[in-house]
Amino acid sequence: MNARNITGRFLKTAALACAAALAVLTVQAAPASADEICGRQVGGDILAKYQSMGGRTGPLGCPTSDELATPNGRGRYNTFDGGSIYWTATTGAHPVWGAIRDKWAALGWEAGTLGFPVGDELSNPDGQGKRQQFEGGTVYWSAPTGAHPVWGKIGELWGQYGWEGGEFGYPTSDEYADPDVKGVRQNFSARHISLFHSPGMGGNNGTCIGECVGYEGTTDVPWVKQTKVWKALRNGDIDVMVYPTDKGFDDADTNYNTLWDQAWAAVPYPKGLTDSQGSSMYKQLACHSRYAYQWPDGSHVTGDSWDLESWRPDVSWDYALNPLSVIFHQCNWT
Repeated sequence: MNARNITGRFLKTAALACAAALAVLTVQAAPASADEICGRQVGGDILAKYQSMGGRTGPLGCPTSDELATPNGRGRYNTFDGGSIYWTATTGAHPVWGAIRDKWAALGWEAGTLGFPVGDELSNPDGQGKRQQFEGGTVYWSAPTGAHPVWGKIGELWGQYGWEGGEFGYPTSDEYADPDVKGVRQNFSARHISLFHSPGMGGNNGTCIGECVGYEGTTDVPWVKQTKVWKALRNGDIDVMVYPTDKGFDDADTNYNTLWDQAWAAVPYPKGLTDSQGSSMYKQLACHSRYAYQWPDGSHVTGDSWDLESWRPDVSWDYALNPLSVIFHQCNWT
């Protein structure tokens, strides 16, 4: 037998051996990777998650699909009577169901801004709601407010004030475009508050020439009807706009402490303000209220709002309120 025949026979034998080995592996792999449940195939990490939740007797019930690839090719999923389980190699397998799943679906499933779930649904510390984290944000739900995603700069600001258990409460809307801030806004349950984010309003808009975040709320106290808080992300400067009622324009200079308290009845006091900044802003408010004279046409010297700016230095009461000083600084001293 020549060398060519020996080599050919060896290669043929090796190929047959490899094919047989692959066949064995294929036959052995199928039962280990997937189970048939209610007539559907569920396997791998999705099967493990499903079984950890009680399988057919758990909240998901029977599968209603075999394991499928997501349209974007990143992951896999199974649908069930009670929801779905989604998996990727980086996020793992997590169930999505109920109102949170409905909101996620409305926002484009895994192909939307939220992306894939990165955790299971959790109960909130207040015992009143649920939340689930996704790659692009978190969906919060409570019975009174429904399910809404929170993400980005608004989500960061919300978190700084205590999340759903803090000053703003639960989200009551999704983010929506707001031309007034040239950005987006989102409503929350506490004190009729909304939070906003602007990439920058430009012009002479003070704090919001560049990127800024903020919040505003309305109230029914006698002297103040609305307060807005703006924060510049570039340097942390804060601008507070206090909108007096007609009674506030007329009477608020009789008690500065009460006026100050009413200014914060609608919104939380800004985090990060120093004592010196707070003192300066208190005096600015006192100055505006004292000199809020009315023009013959019914408008006020100070305009519709009294602006309190954190970057203005603290000054003496005499300088803040002396009528000769006010002629020059007009409550906006430098």
